[in-house]
Formats: sequence, C-alpha cells, structure tokens
Amino acid sequence: MPRRPRLSFHGSRRLSSTTRRRFLYGSAATVASLALANCRQNITNVQSEAPPSATPTGTGNGNDGKLYVYTWANYTDQALMDQFTEATGIEVVVNTYESNEAMLAKLQAGGGSNYSIVYPSDYMVIKMRNLELLTALDQDRLAGTNALLAKWQDPVYDRGNRYSVPFCWGTTGLLFNREALPTVPQDWEYLWQQQDVLSRRLTLLEDVRETLGAVLKSLGYSYNSTDSAELEAAFNRLMELKPHIASFKTSGFETELLGGDLLMVMSYSSDAIAATLEDERFEYIVPASGSSVWTDTMAIPTTAPNVDAAYEWINFILQPQVCKDAVERLFFATANQSAYDQLSPELKNNQDLFPPAEVVDKCEGIAPLPNEVLETYDRYWTEITSA
Repeated sequence: MPRRPRLSFHGSRRLSSTTRRRFLYGSAATVASLALANCRQNITNVQSEAPPSATPTGTGNGNDGKLYVYTWANYTDQALMDQFTEATGIEVVVNTYESNEAMLAKLQAGGGSNYSIVYPSDYMVIKMRNLELLTALDQDRLAGTNALLAKWQDPVYDRGNRYSVPFCWGTTGLLFNREALPTVPQDWEYLWQQQDVLSRRLTLLEDVRETLGAVLKSLGYSYNSTDSAELEAAFNRLMELKPHIASFKTSGFETELLGGDLLMVMSYSSDAIAATLEDERFEYIVPASGSSVWTDTMAIPTTAPNVDAAYEWINFILQPQVCKDAVERLFFATANQSAYDQLSPELKNNQDLFPPAEVVDKCEGIAPLPNEVLETYDRYWTEITSA
C-alpha cells in the first residue's frame, strides 16, 4: 500500500485554551497528583475495573434506584453525570473496563448483573447478541436515533440498531513524543526498526484483537486473520518485540508519557486526542498500512435491573446539545449528526478526531471470529502476556 503522509500540525488541530480539555500541567505538584489519579478522568463517581466476580464498586446494587453504567474510560465525566441526575433525578455510578473481553467476562461470570448500560464495540455487539446477553431495544422508547449519521442508521454489525445505539467511533494508532524520537514513525514497522530506542518505553494495548491485529497488519495480513500460519507469524513477531515493551496498557499511560518514562503508546484515538491538542510535542498517527476503525455503542444487558433508567440514559446522550458538549470536553468522534453539526470548525477539521476517507479506507473493523480461531488468539495472548 502507498504510504500515507504524516498528519502535520496545523492550526485546526489546536483548540483555544478556553475549550480544550486539560491533559498536561506544568507544576511538580500536579505531576505528583497525576500519579494518584488518571488525569483525563477527573471523575468522582467513576471507578476502574473490578474483578470479574465483583459487583459494581460503591455502595448499593442495581436495584437501589441508581443507574450503574459499565463503560470505557473517558466516555463520561462528572459534569455529564451531574447533568443527567439533574434532568432525571437518577443517580449514576460508573465503572470502567480495559477491553471488550473483560466486560464480557464479567457479565458472563454474573458479576455484571447490576449494570443497566454497557458500551460494547461493534464486533462485541454481534457476539453478545448471539450469546443472548443484550436486550432487543424498544424503538418506541428511543428518542433521537434519527439524528445519527447516515452510516450508523443501519450499521452492518447491528441492522436497524436493534440491540445497540452508536455512541462514538474512532481509530487505533500510535501516540508519541516526536521530539524524543530520531525519526517520525509512519507505520507499524517502526516498532521493530526502532526497538532499541523504544525499549521499555513503549506500551501496547491490553487487547488481544487490537495488539495481535496490529502485528498482523505489520506483516501485510488482515486485522481479522483466521489463517494459522499468519497467526503464528504474528505471535513470533510480537514475541520478538516483547522484551522492549514496558507493559500492555489500554489507559492510565498519561503520567508516564508526560514524565518521559514512555516515548510511545498504542492508543485509541479518543484517548490520544487530549495529548495532541494540549502539547505540540505529542502526535497521533494511524499507521500507513492501516489499523482498526471501531464503533462503541450503548446497550442494555438482558440482566439489567433498571431498564427504565437505561432508556433515560440513552435518550439523554442522544440529545444533540448534551452530546456536543461532551465531545468538547472528552474528545470522542460522535456518531450523532446533529451534535457534529454544532461543533466548531476546528474540531470538525481535526483529522485525528475525524480522519479523512483515505485514512479510514485502509482500516478494518474488528470482526467476530470462529471460536476455534479465538482460542488460538487467546492461547498466543496468554503466552505473550505471561512470558
């Protein structure tokens, strides 16, 4: 494939200081505080992932009238939660997870029975639907789905949005400090070419499909390969890089990146945007050979104890003004056309947030795979992460 030119830093990528979300701070006191809390969350009622057998962190349970939400980090903040409570009278408790597989494991183990809203990605919607873990949505109880972008009115992973409502979309790529690197990366191959420079200062996603998919892509294969020889080649190549990887981490890398302990992280675009907007040293690229493009959704588990509140939450998030305000604070690419239309030109023109078609065309959505193939992925992942 032809190489994609590096996304340059131009005026439209910067937000004014009054609208951008703070990521980096100058004082030593703030750096110390970042070691204690993820600086991008700044949320009082959001807790990180609990063990699969655990109930949601915090007091009470799913039958106490509160709405328990299980989602990715950085999709909610205290302002959003307070606004929802003010509008509905329903208190929200949010827990976060690191991967779709972690979320699925918790629900299957029974530890997720208190959650009334979950945020599965596109391929996971298919899997959870087939496992009968998702409630078929009552379209008459939804308000605002007609405001979705055309692409998400009838998505291939959930025709007619029967089981899920699109929330946001994005890409997976590399976030790095370009001033600390000898050359600017263009593709996945950079990880191996510069492994000595990056050694122990590189993190990859704690997600088997994303990380192994990226290695497959670096070899010229599909992110969704089912070929045993290709999977073995990807496993061997990742094992070659393993001694140079500091950790497998999906979120919480900000402090180390800020302090210089990390030079590069594999990241979802929604998590990388704040860094690129705040400090010109940081840049995010979608590798030239392609990566993954994903959609995260809102869905109601079949075990949801507070279905009424779940519909309230979905309808609240679908309100264009609510969604637009959340995008400006949290920097995710909304699937809501009405909210997108209200965004400033500088946000609309941010190519990290809303990449051009020629970038997206080289990316693949993560597809469901046969169980026997997933077992191979999982076996390799266990070897990689435990080695």
